[in-house]
Amino acid sequence: MLMVVGADGYNSLVRRQMGVQNFALAYNQMGVVATLRLANGPTDNVTAWQRFLPTGPIALLPLSDDTSSLVWSTGVAEAKRLLQLDGDSFIAAVNAAFHKPMPRNTLVDDVMKGVHSLIKQTTGQRLEAAPVVEAEVASSRAAFPLGLGHTSTYVGQGVCLIGDAAHRVHPLAGQGVNLGFGDVQTLVDVLADANYAGLGISNVSELLKYEQQRLKHNVPVLLTTHSLQRLYGTDFVPMVALRSIGLTLTNALPPVKKFLMNYAMS
Repeated sequence: MLMVVGADGYNSLVRRQMGVQNFALAYNQMGVVATLRLANGPTDNVTAWQRFLPTGPIALLPLSDDTSSLVWSTGVAEAKRLLQLDGDSFIAAVNAAFHKPMPRNTLVDDVMKGVHSLIKQTTGQRLEAAPVVEAEVASSRAAFPLGLGHTSTYVGQGVCLIGDAAHRVHPLAGQGVNLGFGDVQTLVDVLADANYAGLGISNVSELLKYEQQRLKHNVPVLLTTHSLQRLYGTDFVPMVALRSIGLTLTNALPPVKKFLMNYAMS
């Protein structure tokens, strides 16, 4: 028997045809994406960069030695403005977003200077600047609305949902694609076991194993990214200080960072 896999995004037609409920929450933000060429020619481009701006995070994710993918989360009006900029103005805006000094709270700034000094003394790590962007790849700039979403079930008789069709997260932690990859791997494993046992690939009881395994991973990630989105959306000074210290220490402690990376990619 054939099986339909719904991998058609957060506006999934397959999900609507299944008739299942879907929880959705709009963040009133858009994600501006583009493929960018880095200055200074080919380099060892293996680091993902992210800066948290008052309007939302901006991130560069490595694609090759001299190209990176941009994901810039910002307000709807600002996103539309960025889409209308010519190429040179857009690149200037991206570089300014990564390198231009932003207004700081004096108390938080003093605390973070102490944290950075301690890290430098104990680990030898130094703060590094994000790479400079030189140009954008033609026709790569686009934008999409940001939100949280989760369907009431991933599976039905002869049908299952994966990726954004089943769950939707804010891109600030870069977890959307990892969740989708995890869905695919788990589904393939479950279907292989079911087929080997002679149960077929559309058996609901077997497909529920896929759902159960992925719920244990996807729901905590959804809740975490939603909490981070809310955390970085406040300018309450104690929260700003705590989130800054937490992110800095996480980046400075390889075992903690490795654990989080391994969990995110599982």
